[in-house]
Amino acid sequence: MNRPVAAVRRALRRRKPAEPPALIRTPRPSLTYRLISYLLVFPVYRLLFRGRTAGNANVPMEGALVVVANHGSHLDPPLLGHALGRPVAFMAKAELFRVPILGPIIRACGAYPVSRGASDREAIRTATDRLLEGWATGVFIDGSRQSNGRVNDPQAGAALLAARAGVPLLPVAIINSHRALGPGQKGARLVPIHIRIGTPIPPPASRRRPDLDAATAACQAQINALLDQGLISGRQLAPGREGAALPPSS
Repeated sequence: MNRPVAAVRRALRRRKPAEPPALIRTPRPSLTYRLISYLLVFPVYRLLFRGRTAGNANVPMEGALVVVANHGSHLDPPLLGHALGRPVAFMAKAELFRVPILGPIIRACGAYPVSRGASDREAIRTATDRLLEGWATGVFIDGSRQSNGRVNDPQAGAALLAARAGVPLLPVAIINSHRALGPGQKGARLVPIHIRIGTPIPPPASRRRPDLDAATAACQAQINALLDQGLISGRQLAPGREGAALPPSS
């Protein structure tokens, strides 16, 4: 064996093995988030709207996740994050972050800014960045509030996010929020609001339109099927995690 080859082999034996890439951990709830969840969202959901949640065992508590839900009310984002037991990041208009008190609160709750007039591509890129940080990112699949509270015209944005980041989709049905404070209503109605959590759907196989449409249709079908089950009865609540809305995980 010649000397140059032997020297290279000795150097390779001395080299330390490559470190495995660091796992992306789910961001932990801030103190502000905990206070808002316990002192504000919990009593509003559980007492004022007699909230119940079923299916918490289906929620992955670690790792990135696209939470896909129907949208009937402005109440939906805080109730959804509280009921799932882990913070859920949502898009919010950038100007809201400049409002005193409100800005720091919504930022602490995981919201991220999107500029007015921003392109869909920019919004998708921003949401993907949140997923790559390990967040559960919330998407209302219709894009806007629906007067009947159902999924009527699903958009492919949630499926595209899942395909870009390689993370699962979690369908969630929010029952009755459109009746509590829906589009066009001037005041809230104190009707029960219940949340049914479905089973995760794998990310689309690719970003091609047929794969995105198939994942979107699966989310729509599961959410509407959960809505069709109606309000949660006591018999449907298993002991343990499904018995009540959960505070953020510690």
